[in-house]
Amino acid sequence: METLTVTANGINLHVVVDGVGPTILLLHGFPDTHHLWRLVAPRLVASGFRVVMFDQRAYGETDAPAEVSSYTVDKIASDAIEVLKALNITEKVKLVGHDWGAFIGWFLCLNYPDRFDKYVAISVGHPLAYRHAGPAQWLKGWYVLMFQFPGLAEWLFSANDFRAIKRLSNDPIDRAHRVESFARPGRLTAALNWYRANFSNLGISKFGTNTVPTMGIYSVDDVALTEKQMTDSVKYMDADWRYVRIENSSHWIPLDQPDQLAREIVTWCS
Repeated sequence: METLTVTANGINLHVVVDGVGPTILLLHGFPDTHHLWRLVAPRLVASGFRVVMFDQRAYGETDAPAEVSSYTVDKIASDAIEVLKALNITEKVKLVGHDWGAFIGWFLCLNYPDRFDKYVAISVGHPLAYRHAGPAQWLKGWYVLMFQFPGLAEWLFSANDFRAIKRLSNDPIDRAHRVESFARPGRLTAALNWYRANFSNLGISKFGTNTVPTMGIYSVDDVALTEKQMTDSVKYMDADWRYVRIENSSHWIPLDQPDQLAREIVTWCS
């Protein structure tokens, strides 16, 4: 496993690379780091892939700019492209994203389709499928509105020794990792700025159809997302589409069902 720092877009990105073979780029979301993939990445490497994962801006060992404007989706997506450039990866790669990482993955496929030959969207469907998912998704996504209030969300997450953060995972290792990461000054606010920088635009931005073959994966016990916003993604596909429904898993499929997830990724990307 190789660890390196990539300087791009004015910030330092913490990157981890492992394995030999076709490249799979893994993108995490909130409130994780590349640590989210610790159970999945070794399985992908054992199956003959080269895994590239990095702490996205605001997370882990990557820099966390203070300005809200630093977290628009175009800037975040550009980080991924710059990582590939820094590693001299010119061929099309496989892309896997979870949570916010899945949204960034959709954005990458829509705006840089020549860089990716397969995509795996975990939990979050096409932006238009999410937008039009209806009242059930609005109710499940109530927290997005709450995150818009600086100070309130920070207080709710950090109160009682980050109790709310701890409750998001059943894994004590991940709970400790998340608390350690967000306990650093400014880090929780920077992560929440992903939501604040994009809240108004995501409801009106134009998103096209996806031309990258895509597999959508959804877990039945997801507290934040409805199945409809994933299954309706097929309406916005102009390439092969596959849907996988995973039982006995929370929103954090990479932690709850790493074996099944890795098998699905390998099958789709092979």
